[in-house]
Amino acid sequence: MNETENSLSAPPETRPEHGTKTRERTRQEAKREMVEFVKMVVWFLLLFLVLRGFVIEGYEVQGPSMEPTLYEQERILVFKLGQHWPFSTFLGTHPGDIVVFDSPDDRGKRYVKRVIAMGPEERSGNTVRAGRDGEPESGVRLRLRDTAIYVNDRKLDQSYLAENALSNEEDREVLIGPDEYFVMGDNRNISKDSRNFGAVGEDLVIGRALLRFWPLDRFGFIK
Repeated sequence: MNETENSLSAPPETRPEHGTKTRERTRQEAKREMVEFVKMVVWFLLLFLVLRGFVIEGYEVQGPSMEPTLYEQERILVFKLGQHWPFSTFLGTHPGDIVVFDSPDDRGKRYVKRVIAMGPEERSGNTVRAGRDGEPESGVRLRLRDTAIYVNDRKLDQSYLAENALSNEEDREVLIGPDEYFVMGDNRNISKDSRNFGAVGEDLVIGRALLRFWPLDRFGFIK
């Protein structure tokens, strides 16, 4: 028998050079997967930061001033986008909404309260508002009297309040200027709000509280 007939060659898959190429290909694939994973994480973080900075943000309620609508330690989502964009007329703040805003008199603190009334939208151009007796008026008149609230002489429906949450107010009238919000807590007897620090400027409003996401048994839209 010839020597050449007795010699054996390694199968292609067991040749040393083939094993080296396989390991190199495996390393390259693992490297590509790692790069793709890092890209995904970076994009996720960027998206999260954009959403948190400009669109929506979560908060934890502290204190009982919004009971029974919001209770302490409940967590809410605040929609910020509609507050400062051109379509704010549709997605922005309206009377009856609950908003989060920077405190006008305590830097670094934020409150959550209900918008009771809004001043007129600031408009450009030659426009005037006719007040009482034909005099120009640059705001919306809000009147507190006993447990009732009147906006431009129209009594507000406060059926969302608990019976013991109403406060007995001295008779007084407030003029809400352009792009200002008069806000109050739903638990009127203990709430610090516009009755104390005045109307809140639009520049202080962070956004609308839209959704309660914790606890789960209270999950739902905020009204």
